Amino acid sequence: MRFLLRLMSLLFLAAAVMVGVIDSIQSVAGENLQLTTLSSTLFAINPGILPSLQHYTEQNLPNGSWAFLTNWLFLQPGVIVFLLVSLLLWILAYKREPVAGRFAA
Repeated sequence: MRFLLRLMSLLFLAAAVMVGVIDSIQSVAGENLQLTTLSSTLFAINPGILPSLQHYTEQNLPNGSWAFLTNWLFLQPGVIVFLLVSLLLWILAYKREPVAGRFAA
């Protein structure tokens, strides 16, 4: 399970780096800061993902979940959301060092 969480963390980190590179290229070309929102990033990856995500949230999640996603989460910069998801997955997969140390008997 930890392996899958770390792998997903790596994939989200790679996506965050790619989105960050695209945003930095657009910012340099446009001579002002341009951050791509999460909704436009997801739409660029797969145009059919937003309607299917809306259908899933309306069917399986509590009322108001889709409103939260559209009014707040999808308007955040994609690079920040991907970085936070990557960090959260890495934290879930983290294993602490034993208190006694590596070479304790």
